[in-house]
Amino acid sequence: MTLLRNLIAFCVNSAFTWIPALILIGAALFAAPVNTFAQNMDCMLFVPADPLSADGLATPYQLMPTNSVSGPCNEANPNQSAFVQGAVINLDTGQISIYNPLVIDQNTTPAAPPVIPTLPQRRVVALWFGFNGNNLSLVGHGDDLKDNHCTQHLGQFAYCNAVAFFAHAYEAIEDEKLHVPALGTSPKDHEVCPTVRSFVHVDQDQSDNVTTIYLFMHDGTTAQDTAANRGKLKMSMARGNPSDNRLLDVFIDQALGCTPWTAPDLADPGAMVAALPLNELQAALFQKPPIARIPLGDPFVLQPPIVGVPSLAQVNRYRRGVDQQRADHKEDASTTTYCRNLRNIHPAKLKLDMPFLTAFRSPFPNMANSLYTFMAQRYVASYQILNCQGLLNEPVNVTLTTDAQGVVTGAKIQ
Repeated sequence: MTLLRNLIAFCVNSAFTWIPALILIGAALFAAPVNTFAQNMDCMLFVPADPLSADGLATPYQLMPTNSVSGPCNEANPNQSAFVQGAVINLDTGQISIYNPLVIDQNTTPAAPPVIPTLPQRRVVALWFGFNGNNLSLVGHGDDLKDNHCTQHLGQFAYCNAVAFFAHAYEAIEDEKLHVPALGTSPKDHEVCPTVRSFVHVDQDQSDNVTTIYLFMHDGTTAQDTAANRGKLKMSMARGNPSDNRLLDVFIDQALGCTPWTAPDLADPGAMVAALPLNELQAALFQKPPIARIPLGDPFVLQPPIVGVPSLAQVNRYRRGVDQQRADHKEDASTTTYCRNLRNIHPAKLKLDMPFLTAFRSPFPNMANSLYTFMAQRYVASYQILNCQGLLNEPVNVTLTTDAQGVVTGAKIQ
């Protein structure tokens, strides 16, 4: 695989994945047997009936191949794992809660039955989907996808009823029922903590995927990540959806001493969890200009995704699901402007935070040896995938050093 194809795969397989084979970090020995030479990277989720109800949320989604001729899809295969994240807003109190529905393989049973959530009587529920492969499709009962306002064919990403959820969240904020915490200041670099719309954090496909974590068993079955299941399923391994949101909440925030916004987990009493809709609401309220929004060059908003041509309609379909401002003209989603801000802001922040990021663990140690080198390689890949050099007529301003195994061990910022 050439360097260019490596970098493209970095984009299409997750916010922080370089090539599909490299997702098998530690989990390769843990996953059910898969064909590592010809894996099916296009999978489909069978959506339960009435997916926004308590019973629908607690009914496992079934993963299956979009085209069976291309091979099977297995949730335990880290290259094919799909994840679902739900959020519920109580219309009377404004309280947001999180519930992460489970994904299992087609015609199998979960390692532990999902918790049936107790939902408020007056509520709005929404769902977001993340995937580790290339293209995730949704299929449902009858008109369920249409009736629940599901939007798909955005590469790894899809959502249901997100527009209504965000609209009611803003009503609750205006009525002073929902209080969104301010970003705070990092005690490490004394700057405002980053968001998913900050150019110190974003890459070529911002706001992709979710923060959901599942427990995986040796036999390939899965369970919700709850205290009860962790105590019962002693041999399970927790694995999350690699995403921009998770990178911020679990890695960057912790490295900088920042605290992500969390909400109660309806499947795990007493637990507080971060989530995509929380990140997006906080960014919408507090991110100061320049604000990073999905550009035309994002591979997931090409038509078709990944291999198609830029589409303003696709940009807005994606933006609606993550509560971003509509782009009325191509200039509102300019990849050139995005590249310029990325170049001007991202490397300078990396340089400032190098001591703190270097001291923090890498999301994928077999790709980069620290969070600093990981972020540096992610920046370089984004610069190439978005064709920033061609758009700006300026070469990438970060040089990477790798060892004999291809692991990034150093980064020089120019």
